[in-house]
Amino acid sequence: MMDWRLPKGVTRMVLVRHGQPVEETRGRCYGRLDVGLSSTGVMQAERAARFLAEAPLLRIYTSPRQRARESAAPLAELKGMAVDTEDAFREIDFGLFEGLTYEEAEKRYPEVYAQWMAHPARVRFPEGESYSEMRERVRSAGRELRTRHAGETFVLVSHGGVNRTLLAEALGMPDDNLFRLEQGYAAVNIIDFYGDEPIVKMMNVTFG
Repeated sequence: MMDWRLPKGVTRMVLVRHGQPVEETRGRCYGRLDVGLSSTGVMQAERAARFLAEAPLLRIYTSPRQRARESAAPLAELKGMAVDTEDAFREIDFGLFEGLTYEEAEKRYPEVYAQWMAHPARVRFPEGESYSEMRERVRSAGRELRTRHAGETFVLVSHGGVNRTLLAEALGMPDDNLFRLEQGYAAVNIIDFYGDEPIVKMMNVTFG
C-alpha cells in the first residue's frame, strides 16, 4: 500500500499516462491525432484510478486529447472532482507523419524518418514540432503547476512523451536518453519536490 502522507512543504506531482488507445492507432504515429481509449484502455484507467483513490489530490489536470481526458474520467468520478484541461501538456505534433504507419512515413519522408530513427529527440517533424519545442512548453507548464500547488498533491493525466520529459528533467537526463524511460499504458509516476529539488518516488507502475 502506498503511504500518501506528504512531508511538510513537499510538492507531489503524480503523472499518469493515458490507457491503451483504440485499435486503429496501432503501428501509427499519433500525437495530435485525437483518438479515444479501447475497452482495455478504459479498464487500465479504472485500475490506475483505484490505485490513486486515497491520494489527497487537490486538482486533476489533463491534456486536451480525448485519450487523456477519457483516462482521467474514472479518477475524477471516484474522487468527485472536476478535471482541468491544460493545452501545454499535449503530445508532440508529428505534423505530416500524423496517422501514418511507420512504413508509410519511411516511404514518404525517408530522410526525416532516418533522422528520427537515429536521433529521435533531435528531429523536426515536417509541419509539426521538434522535441525541443515540446520539451520547453511541457517543462514550463510543469513549473507553473508546481508553483500553483506548492506543498500539495496534484495529478496530470497525459502522454508518454510528456511523462518522459518531466521525468528526464527530474533525473537530469539528456534528451538523447529519453527513450530509456519506459511508460506503459496508464503508468503512474510520482515526483516529490523538496523546493526545487526533485526526488522520483515511483516510476512506470502499471496495472494490466
